[in-house]
Amino acid sequence: MKKFFLVACLLGLITLHKSQAQVLAQSGTIKLSVAPESPDFPDASLAANVVTKGDTAIVNFEVKNYSLGNQTADATTKRCANSAKGQHIHYIIDNGAYEALYLPSNKSVLKPGKHLLVAFLSRSYHESIKHPKAAIVQQINVGENKDAPLDLKQPILTFSRPKGIYIGADTAHVMLDFYLFNTKLSKKGNKVRLSIDGKVIGYLDAWKPYWMEGLSMGEHTIRLELVDVKGFLIKGLYTDVTKKITLAAAEPLRK
Repeated sequence: MKKFFLVACLLGLITLHKSQAQVLAQSGTIKLSVAPESPDFPDASLAANVVTKGDTAIVNFEVKNYSLGNQTADATTKRCANSAKGQHIHYIIDNGAYEALYLPSNKSVLKPGKHLLVAFLSRSYHESIKHPKAAIVQQINVGENKDAPLDLKQPILTFSRPKGIYIGADTAHVMLDFYLFNTKLSKKGNKVRLSIDGKVIGYLDAWKPYWMEGLSMGEHTIRLELVDVKGFLIKGLYTDVTKKITLAAAEPLRK
């Protein structure tokens, strides 16, 4: 009996150690950690055909080896916000809030000029698939655009999650996820600096999804910056982005 108890305690300590090893930073009640691993889709791919008519951009996607509308296999155990409509495409114009597409087509009314389109495949709980074939980035021109084209070879940081309002159980684990083009993260190289409500929480040196836990109810400001090894902002497209989210224990939201 004593031997069994000792083994159980050791296993508990090992499990706790593994859990603690995932914690990257903590500030007050806020804890930042690496999100659990997700099912991979190494063969999934996304392509797009864009046609503009007047102020409307019509985008038709080609999705291969990935099923839009399906629930990702581990959705019920992920413990974060999940879409009841299933897997989808994150469709982002000029690094604004994404639109979730459950069908492979979309129309956007845009102002005259040049725009940046980023789209990538997403699991049902809004975690992006981080393979080059699973994403597209391209310029959309509306009207007569005489400006210089966007340099799509420079570093691009696309803010994906969090987004909008989180209610009830969804506030416990708020996913932080972003998409990178033309750059890599490493301990001795570029990083993404995360700030919450004006305070630096940590530097992310791996392109992975993260969990933010312990956020208080109410509005929060999330800022992502792509920085070099010395902490200086890297020149590129949308390498410094700030967005707001709201957490509430229950409906209705307090004003």
